[in-house]
Amino acid sequence: MRILGLDFGDRRIGIAISDKLLLTAQALGCYHVRGQKKDAIYFKNLVQQYEIGEIVIGLPLRMDGTQGTRVEKTKKFASWLEKTLKLPVVFWDERLTTRQALQVLGEEKGMASKKKRFKDQVSAALILSCYLESRRLKQNDG
Repeated sequence: MRILGLDFGDRRIGIAISDKLLLTAQALGCYHVRGQKKDAIYFKNLVQQYEIGEIVIGLPLRMDGTQGTRVEKTKKFASWLEKTLKLPVVFWDERLTTRQALQVLGEEKGMASKKKRFKDQVSAALILSCYLESRRLKQNDG
């Protein structure tokens, strides 16, 4: 079993997957939203291909921890995904992951288009990586 990590956006969804031992997260790509029917086919194929057993989605809380309209959209997508794939969906606080992703991609000039193309999948990998670390810490404590 692997865990799928998602950084949800209205037009693009960053995607990352764990290894089978649930130790590491790897950026997999970025999916461009095409409508519920095509989206369902894409995610079902992804789940089958990578033997996904759980999904973690970044929850875009405001810096003060409150929920805004982005959280509502993310929760609506997560609910649809959970019903469509019949897999558990977990939320993970994603504050500052976009900033971290841009730092990972570097501060070089002329990289704006490359950063834009990769930041969603790097954000998904950061969300998933933090979630995996949290799971390991809970297992070690218990």
